[in-house]
Amino acid sequence: MSLKSQTVHGVVWSFIERFSVQIVQFVLGIIIARLLSPDEYGLIGMLAIFISISQVFIDGGFSTALIQRQDRDEVDFSTVFYINLAISFFCYFLLFCGAPLIASFYNQPLLIAITRVYSITLVINSLAAVNKVKLVIALDFKTQSKISFGAACISGLIGALCAWKGLGVWALVIQMFISSLVNVFLSFYYVKWFPSWIFSLSSFNKLFSFGSKLLIASLISNVYTNLYTLVIGKKFSTFSLGLYSRADQFAQFTSSNIAGILSRVSFPILSQIQNDDERLINVYKKYIQMSALIVFPLILGLCGIAKPLILLLLTETWIDCVLLLQILCFSYLWNCVVTVNLNLLNVKGRSDLVLKLEIVKKSIAFIILAISLFFNLVLICIGLVVYSFIALYMNTYYTKKLLNYGFKMQLKELLPYLLLALLIMCEALFFSCYVSNSLLSIVISLIVCPITYIVICYKTRLDAFVELENMIKKSN
Repeated sequence: MSLKSQTVHGVVWSFIERFSVQIVQFVLGIIIARLLSPDEYGLIGMLAIFISISQVFIDGGFSTALIQRQDRDEVDFSTVFYINLAISFFCYFLLFCGAPLIASFYNQPLLIAITRVYSITLVINSLAAVNKVKLVIALDFKTQSKISFGAACISGLIGALCAWKGLGVWALVIQMFISSLVNVFLSFYYVKWFPSWIFSLSSFNKLFSFGSKLLIASLISNVYTNLYTLVIGKKFSTFSLGLYSRADQFAQFTSSNIAGILSRVSFPILSQIQNDDERLINVYKKYIQMSALIVFPLILGLCGIAKPLILLLLTETWIDCVLLLQILCFSYLWNCVVTVNLNLLNVKGRSDLVLKLEIVKKSIAFIILAISLFFNLVLICIGLVVYSFIALYMNTYYTKKLLNYGFKMQLKELLPYLLLALLIMCEALFFSCYVSNSLLSIVISLIVCPITYIVICYKTRLDAFVELENMIKKSN
C-alpha cells in the first residue's frame, strides 16, 4: 500500500473514530450539562491537572518510542506493559494519600472522595496502553474506532442516566470510570495481545533513552495546559472554572481532534520515510495544507456561531462562556500545524529538540499566564492566543534547521486558507448578530457558509482542495 493510500485509509478511519466518539460525547455531554451546573463541572476540572500529569508519568514516552522504533519486539511490548502498570499503581497511591491536600487547596471537601474514585481510572487505562500502541503501529484505526465508539456510547448513556437520577458530580465520575473499563475490555477483545512474563532492563534503557525526553516535554506541556484549570479554580470560583472548561471543550472540539488524527496517522507513516528528507517535506506540506483546508473554516466558523450555539445547546445559564469560546477558538487555530511540526522532530529521532522547545516555550507561556492573572478570565484567554502564535513560530524554527522548511514558508502555504476562513467567520458573525432566533441563525450559517467556502475554493483552485477533489474522483 502506497503512502497516500495508507494516509487516506488511516485518516478516514481515524476521522470516523474521533468524530463518531466526539459527536456521541458531545450530544450526551449536552444532555448532562443541562442536568448539571457549571459548579459540578468545575469540581472535575479541578482534578484535571493531577490526572493528566499522572497519565504522562504512566506513559513515560514509551508509547511514542515503541512506534518510532523499527526493531521493536515482544520483549519491548511486555516490558512497557509492566512499567506502565507499576507506575499507574504508584500514581494512584500518591493521589489517594494526597486527596485531603487537594481538597484543602481548593477548599472543596467533596474532592477527597472524588479524587480517590476518579484516579482508579489511571490503573485501568494503563492495562490497554500497549494494545493501543499495536493498533497505531498497524495503522488499524478501524478497530480503534470500534473500541472508542463503544466506550463513548456505553459510558455516556450511563452518565446521562446518573445525572438524570440526581447524582450530580458523581454522574461525571461514573461516566469516566465506565469509559475506562469498556475501553480496556474492548482493547483486549479486539487486539488479543497479552503480556508475556518478560521484563528486560536493556529494553527499558533502549526505549527510555528516547522516551525520557518526551516524558519531560509532555510533563511540561501538561502542567502548563492544566495549570489554567488549577489557577482559575483557585483564583476565581468553581462557576468560572466551569465556564472556562466548557468553552475550552467546545473550542478544541475540531482542532484538537483533527490534530490528534493527523498526529496518530502521520507519525507512523512519516517514520517509514524518516531518511528521505525531500519526500518527508512533500508529505508534510500536504498534511498541513489539508488540515488548514478543514480546520480553519470549522474553528473560525464556530467562533462566528458561538452565541446562538451556546444559547441553543446550553441555555442562558452558560451565556458568559460565549466570549471565552470565541477567543479560545483563535488559540486552537494553529494546533494541527504545531502538532505535525513536533512529529517531524520525533520522526527524525530528535526528542532532545522537542524537550528544548517545550522548556523555552513554556517558560514564555508561564510569564504570559502570570501577567494575565492580574486581570480577568478574558485576558487569560487572550494570553493563550498570544502563546499559540509564539508556539507556532518556535516549533517551525527547528523544522527549518533540520529540513529547511521554516515559519515564513509554512505561513505562506497557509495564508490563503486563513484569509478564506476569516471571511467565513465574518459571514457567520453577521447572521449571529442580525438573526435573533438562535436555531435559525445556526441553520442559515450552516447552509450559506459551506457553500461560500466550497465555491471560493473551487474558483481559486487551492492546492489542498484540488488534492481532495482528485482523491474523491479516484475513490469513485
